[in-house]
Amino acid sequence: MKLNEISNNPGARHARKRVGRGIGSGTGKTSGHGHKGQKARSGVAINGFEGGQMPIYRRLPRRGFWNRGRKHHPLVNLGRLQQAIDEGKLDAGKPITEAAICASGLIHHLKDGIRVLAKGEIKTAVTLEVTGASKAAIAAVEKAGGKVTLAAPAVDKSAKTGAGKKASDSGEN
Repeated sequence: MKLNEISNNPGARHARKRVGRGIGSGTGKTSGHGHKGQKARSGVAINGFEGGQMPIYRRLPRRGFWNRGRKHHPLVNLGRLQQAIDEGKLDAGKPITEAAICASGLIHHLKDGIRVLAKGEIKTAVTLEVTGASKAAIAAVEKAGGKVTLAAPAVDKSAKTGAGKKASDSGEN
């Protein structure tokens, strides 16, 4: 076999469609775009547009409740922690904090804290300082000779203080 004898399998590659090359080609004149109008122009993306009729995404009711104040806790499994320790990305001799986990590349963004789950196995005695952990994860870390310290969740101070209270509301006259 020589280099000039190498060819693709039959049907592996298709010749490109040459548009705008005369009436006999079948794709001449309008190049397969029909006659005028918005969709004949370039750069048109009309997703969800139903010709002036109310679109289905507006006809259907919205359901459920989306909590804007919800906390986002990235999940880290014990098996991934052990793998990072074995690879030298985390130091088991020092307390493993959320910042250290983020710096090791296990998660990309810290958000509202990290939650540790018990998937996988941890063999090294480590001290974890995280926002949350499952009971099984805490038990597995303590079984390996380690300790899990849970950080107290951040309290929204504006909701707890009497901000916006008037003197007349407090019962004093």
